[in-house]
Amino acid sequence: MELTRFKTSRWTVPLAKVLLIHGVVVSASHAAPQSASVTSIPTSTPVSLANTEFVQLGLNEDPSQTRGLDLYLDVTLNGASAGLAHFDYRDEQLWASIAVLQQLGFIVPLGTTDPVPLNSFANIKVDYNARMQSVTIVAPLNTLNLNTTVLNNRDNRRTQANSSPGILLNYNIYGSHTDNNATNLSAFSEVRAFNANGVLSSTALTTGNRFYNSNANSITNNRDWDHRTVRLDTSWSQSFPDKLLTVRAGDILTGALSWTRATRLGGLQIGSNFDLQPYMTTTPLPAFFGSATLPSAVELYVNGLKQYSGDVPAGPFELNTAPSISGAGDAQLVLTDALGQSSTVNFSLYDTHRLLQPGLSDWSVELGAVRENYGIKSFDYGSDVAVSGTWRYGVNNRFTAETHAEATKDIANAGVGGTWVLGGPGGVLFASLAGSNSQDESGSQYSASYQWNNKRFNVGINTLGTQGEYRDVATQYGSTPIRQSYQLSTGYGSQTLGSFGVSYNQVDYAEEDSARFASAYWSKSLGRRVSINANYNHDLNNSDNNSAAIGATFSFDRNLSVSSSLQHNNAQNVLVADASQSAPVAGGLGWRAQARHSMNSHTDNHNDTSALAELNYLGRYGQVQAGMSNYNGDYATYASGNGSLVMMGGGIFAARQINDGFAVVTTNGIADVPVLLQNNVIGTTNSRGLLLISPLNAYQDNKISIDPMNLPADLRIDKVAAQATPTDRAGTIVKFNLVPVRSASVILKDSNDEFIPIGSQVRLVTQQALSASIVGFDGEVYLDTLDEHNVLEVATPFGDRCQVSFDYQKQGDGIPLIGPLICQKVL
Repeated sequence: MELTRFKTSRWTVPLAKVLLIHGVVVSASHAAPQSASVTSIPTSTPVSLANTEFVQLGLNEDPSQTRGLDLYLDVTLNGASAGLAHFDYRDEQLWASIAVLQQLGFIVPLGTTDPVPLNSFANIKVDYNARMQSVTIVAPLNTLNLNTTVLNNRDNRRTQANSSPGILLNYNIYGSHTDNNATNLSAFSEVRAFNANGVLSSTALTTGNRFYNSNANSITNNRDWDHRTVRLDTSWSQSFPDKLLTVRAGDILTGALSWTRATRLGGLQIGSNFDLQPYMTTTPLPAFFGSATLPSAVELYVNGLKQYSGDVPAGPFELNTAPSISGAGDAQLVLTDALGQSSTVNFSLYDTHRLLQPGLSDWSVELGAVRENYGIKSFDYGSDVAVSGTWRYGVNNRFTAETHAEATKDIANAGVGGTWVLGGPGGVLFASLAGSNSQDESGSQYSASYQWNNKRFNVGINTLGTQGEYRDVATQYGSTPIRQSYQLSTGYGSQTLGSFGVSYNQVDYAEEDSARFASAYWSKSLGRRVSINANYNHDLNNSDNNSAAIGATFSFDRNLSVSSSLQHNNAQNVLVADASQSAPVAGGLGWRAQARHSMNSHTDNHNDTSALAELNYLGRYGQVQAGMSNYNGDYATYASGNGSLVMMGGGIFAARQINDGFAVVTTNGIADVPVLLQNNVIGTTNSRGLLLISPLNAYQDNKISIDPMNLPADLRIDKVAAQATPTDRAGTIVKFNLVPVRSASVILKDSNDEFIPIGSQVRLVTQQALSASIVGFDGEVYLDTLDEHNVLEVATPFGDRCQVSFDYQKQGDGIPLIGPLICQKVL
């Protein structure tokens, strides 16, 4: 029998089931042997199958040879609907074939005789409802083969980012002036052009100095500026989000690992970029397994904080989630079934962000010439070609492998490494080994680290060393790698005692003496507003470099904070007091004041006093800052400003510095439209109906909307919300199509000075193709497609027709009310 699926009411499905069961039972009663019979009911008589009594005969016959009453029942298995299934009813119990049981999900042992009584399964509960022709079965999970339900709270959606053509200038300007009339100016700039084909960016640094020269007899004013401009980086990049791939040409920085050094090249780089899919989780997710006999609610808590809440059907389940911790933690899985019974399972977990998910690769390949004298010369590249490659791969949930290789003329370098999460809350172990060959001289480098932390304790051990003549590409244009380094640290934190720890650092340079430091720190918060801290640094090679400090910070409302500290360093005691109020993020004034006094602990004649006062303003178009400093009577003033200029979407905009994505909202030339970002008012459109919104998160959905409640009533709006998804360091256009319309409410009367009847149809004679408007109470009709001069044709429900003409006149921002107008009857 083939059933066609169609839309039904809520009563159709139960009625169809009843009719189907009734037809099958009746047909089975005629086809079955004498062992079973059903009371016959005339098909022309309406009946309810629920009130039908079934008579079972032949109960003394061999069950393997005799069939009982054929039934097609609506099955509910462990709280989940399993649909209709065929059963045989005899001996006051239900029987089913092996095929039906396997279809329902039962595990049928080998050698089982067909058919099988349901009660033969251990600890099974069968509730057969003859009236409803249904059966409810609750079976142990070990007798069922149910699919595993996989749950997670990850958001792996992929957004469609886009970029519109535009040009951007970021700038940062700083200037200072001293008592002796020395003036210094510097400016950092970034010019960025972008469209759908990528981003072209170039940065530069400009400096200028003017000062007075002096000799023994006089002061000569040098009015000439000593200035220079240096190009820093110029590059073009294009990203492919679906492939997690970014291509970059120009000035690039090679990929690096914790045991390698990055190198600046002029050339080409291709590599993976996980930032292109920010909703993607790259680290392994801890999996929590469980099983539910009945449909249940599941909740996951990590260190007492709820991480997930959802529902699971009966059967085994797997919960994958990204806990918001780093290090060791405790997890509890709480399962509450449909009967309200709860059970809790405890887990231990260790999470680290250094691992990749199994099968995930992170790689980059670079080819080019090494950049020399960066920041000093604009175009200075080596003559030899260098190649570099880096690759990380997630082997499994506990191990990520990595490798790096690079080469240039007379140098080849390669190495491997790996990160392990030890069993249980064992911490993270890392090790690497690399080798090099340079002009027939070889060397090696090793590194290892171990990190472990939980809610209170943390331990860290790091070491890196070289043997022989170990070299890398950066060696040809910079310093040689260090010979040896050690870092040991441990700490403890609690609400009662605060946080404290100790550390030891040793670095052995190839061409300099080794440096050895030991340090200790302690900090504690006293409520929400007060925190105190202390630290001590000890130079094991030179005790004159020892230092100690103790301080306190007081935080108040409105971003106001006051701090004070006492420092001791190299036979000097320094007292510092600082007060500041940062500018609000939305914009406004901020300030800072600092006083500093130092005293030599050995003599009373050498005391230094300095002070600083600073005022800053964060506005919509950038940030400016100005201040004055004094050091032992010598004054200096300084000022700075930063922001950006954007040319895009037919407009030029001034804004704060833009380092990520942004958008330009256009409202089709309508000014003063309120625009919201994530439901917060961000500004209004200018006289050309444009507004720049920054910053936005690249490759993420940023909700932008307009507020129609504050707009004139005679505007037609196609939408009030949109998602802006810009690409990296580029902008996108967000369009809201606002169209002014000539709308009005018109009151119509007939030649007898009576209101036009309700339901009459009104059409504009010049726009016959448009649908008619309907007259409401008191002869009033609303029209929103009017012209400057309009002719209306009215058709009443009684068959009468009339015409009226009028000129449209706008009345403020509201919808004008025109009339009453007399509609002249048309013969």
